[in-house]
Amino acid sequence: MKRDKVLVNFKKAGSLLDRIIKMTEEGEYCVDIMQQNLAVIGLLRSAHQNLMEGHLNSCFIDAMESQSKAKKQKMVDEILTVTKLYNK
Repeated sequence: MKRDKVLVNFKKAGSLLDRIIKMTEEGEYCVDIMQQNLAVIGLLRSAHQNLMEGHLNSCFIDAMESQSKAKKQKMVDEILTVTKLYNK
């Protein structure tokens, strides 16, 4: 299940963020902090990708198979909103 992987990534990212905060407070080397920061970004991007895939393969398909034009449009609008936020 993708949600399990997403949850693992969020937990790892949270743990790494705690470590980054401690490293920053202790004045550790900037490059070391940046490397950890990039690891968090990677985990969050992966979690986002897995959430999007799961959503498209379930909720989105259900909406597109619906007879409701409003439901279809709402789903498209939500995907566009999330995609725009991701690309900022």
